[in-house]
Amino acid sequence: MAEAVSETPSAESGTGAPSRDEACPEEPRREPDDRGAGRGRLLTALVVLSVTLVVSVLAGIALGPTVVPPADVVHFLSAAVTGGGIGADEVTGYSIVWHVRTPRVLLAAVVGAGLAVVGVAIQALVRNALADPFVLGISSGASVGATAVVVFGVFASLGVYALSAAAFLGALGATLLVYLAARGPLGLTPLRLVLTGVALAYGFQALMSVLVFLSPNGQAARTVLFWLLGSLGAASWESLPLVTAAVLVAIVVLLRQSRSLDVLALGDETAASLGVDADALRRGLFLLTAAVTGLIVAVSGAIAFVGLVLPHVVRILVGSTHRRVLAVTPLAGACFMVWVDLVARTAFAPEELPLGVITALIGVPVFITLMRRRGYLFGGR
Repeated sequence: MAEAVSETPSAESGTGAPSRDEACPEEPRREPDDRGAGRGRLLTALVVLSVTLVVSVLAGIALGPTVVPPADVVHFLSAAVTGGGIGADEVTGYSIVWHVRTPRVLLAAVVGAGLAVVGVAIQALVRNALADPFVLGISSGASVGATAVVVFGVFASLGVYALSAAAFLGALGATLLVYLAARGPLGLTPLRLVLTGVALAYGFQALMSVLVFLSPNGQAARTVLFWLLGSLGAASWESLPLVTAAVLVAIVVLLRQSRSLDVLALGDETAASLGVDADALRRGLFLLTAAVTGLIVAVSGAIAFVGLVLPHVVRILVGSTHRRVLAVTPLAGACFMVWVDLVARTAFAPEELPLGVITALIGVPVFITLMRRRGYLFGGR
């Protein structure tokens, strides 16, 4: 479409007006081809990534310190879903597959999908190609809540849920502070959101450092650092439903608003002229992304680069239209995080690497490659 539109003014600027036969035939022929090619790339990406995700999940369940044969994985999963029986000699393998690895692998997929799709939304929200789910200070607020649990035993009565509960409450508190501080006479502008989020993030990090410094527990710093860099070691079936529902709702809402996101990228004045209330849309996006980010951080810690890099990779594959990007990005994020988690728990088994270390090692070179890639404009084509 862009090529067809750009050719029309140049034709009209010539010395003579083009005839109907000269001006019209090219656009009808080229636009369907462009749309057809775009749909073909989108369909191919969806099919390939869907198959890759299924294979990745099965591989993530099968591989680990104890390798479970793929046939046994399918057998155990089928028995768990259908209620079928297992032999007495299969109890250990069944427990590893169903109670330990399956919820962890599924949570990795959900977290990856959520971080990636929220990254797309936040880049549209602040009109900044370098934004990610943590630019608004939400993860830093969650980190303060988690640190309070580790250091001082806050919410100890909640048992294994204390860390997640405190992290989510910290994220909600950070969301409220950012919203109140960033809102001005013109509403929630991208610049005010980014500056407020960055400033409060530094404040939360300082508070977290003070909590660790005052800790009577010598292992607190190590525990807090490991959680901040991301881990799915506490994954369970109980941790899946809420965050899964939140990510699915976010995907559906963002897909329904995809055209408005395209318009929002053109600027507030253009959006207003096209009937889009930029301030209301930005406010809704902020609350949605903050809630989803808080839930994700509460179950996985702060995992960097997923929401920053993957949206750009997907744009290269299927174009920059938000409807296409939002359709593909969750699958890409899910596949990516499943393999990241697999590497984290097998590379130096029985020790686990923090997820954020691996995503950074992968994300930094990929991001530099994108910057050096000729013709890529970070959110453009």
